[in-house]
Amino acid sequence: MPTLSGLRREGGGWVIGSVAVGWLLILGLRFTLPALVPQLKTTFGIDNATAGIAITVVWATYAAMQLPAGMLIERVGERRLLAGSALLTGLSALGFGLAPVFGVFLVVCGLFGFATGLYGPTRATVLSNIYPEHDGAAFGVLLGAGSIGAATVPLAASALIGRVGWQPALALAAPLLGLAGIALWRSLPVHSLAANATTTGSGASDRSRSDRARAVLDGIARRSVVIIVIGATLMLFVFQGLTAFLPTYLVVAKGLGQASATGLFALLFVCGAAFQLAAGAAADRFGDRTVLLTLTTASIVPLVLLPFVSGPVLLAAVVLLGARYASAPITNAYVLDVLPSEVQGTAWGTLRTAFFLVGATGSTFVGTLADRGFFDEAFFVLAALTALAVGVFAVLPPRTAT
Repeated sequence: MPTLSGLRREGGGWVIGSVAVGWLLILGLRFTLPALVPQLKTTFGIDNATAGIAITVVWATYAAMQLPAGMLIERVGERRLLAGSALLTGLSALGFGLAPVFGVFLVVCGLFGFATGLYGPTRATVLSNIYPEHDGAAFGVLLGAGSIGAATVPLAASALIGRVGWQPALALAAPLLGLAGIALWRSLPVHSLAANATTTGSGASDRSRSDRARAVLDGIARRSVVIIVIGATLMLFVFQGLTAFLPTYLVVAKGLGQASATGLFALLFVCGAAFQLAAGAAADRFGDRTVLLTLTTASIVPLVLLPFVSGPVLLAAVVLLGARYASAPITNAYVLDVLPSEVQGTAWGTLRTAFFLVGATGSTFVGTLADRGFFDEAFFVLAALTALAVGVFAVLPPRTAT
């Protein structure tokens, strides 16, 4: 593939490979939790809203780490942060396997969110700096790998539940994450953005804290950045609400068995991976706004149809829902490209904290509606928010205008 050969020429295959595999495991473990909501409810005696709170804790603590991680990028470099994140996530997986009561499980959810929060902004800056000419394609590969993980890891965990139980199934991710941490340490450069930040004449070491804070605020206040972040926040809220309860909805409202529901959940991410791989390269060729509008508009219809369809049409709706996840590589690449390079890490972490904190409430929102008997209506609200995102992306300026 021309896209992959371009990535190999520009920055080598080991970097994109190790970062993508780490993200595959991290995202896969994160989306195993929604697939196990029925087991969580049975084991701990909780309802949908409480299960939604647990998933919100994962995302909220993930969001809380975005700014600190962004600042740490410029101080210690991506290599230490990514390898450390993988190892700490592995320890969290062990915690899931040992949690005796829901209170402890909730604490581990927070630890898991903090550990994975180190990975989020760091994976983005390392790819943006190593693959500047093919950033859309690099993000497509990265997020496509994450979608594959979100599809395969829950399926693997579900297959193991009958043999070892759901908690040991989660704990088995720990050694894989340990190997991922070693691979990241060996493949990444010692310092990329950190070295750039300390050697740039206008960088952090040569400016006061107030000057730096002003530079960060100026960077994130750009019109293009504000527009893309609003659109990304809307899409993330919908993403979180949908993925947190889609397996449960398929069991409760559609009458599917858990194995079938988990299979459809996996199909969603497999299709998302295919869309992401294509969308990143398409944005590099046709422009960010055109591809974002196409993908976002296409993902409204299946949300509206989901409560009314079954059988093959339900399968088609899930396939089309995968299109919405292809917006992430485009929005990530866009933001990182238009942010000032000397405050890229801090500004990116600040923005991610904001939109992940808002997006984290999506699971609690849908879980609360479900407990009140409005499971179907929740999807209509998610469709309306997606339509609002279409309007936001419609006024997105090209990168060259920033």
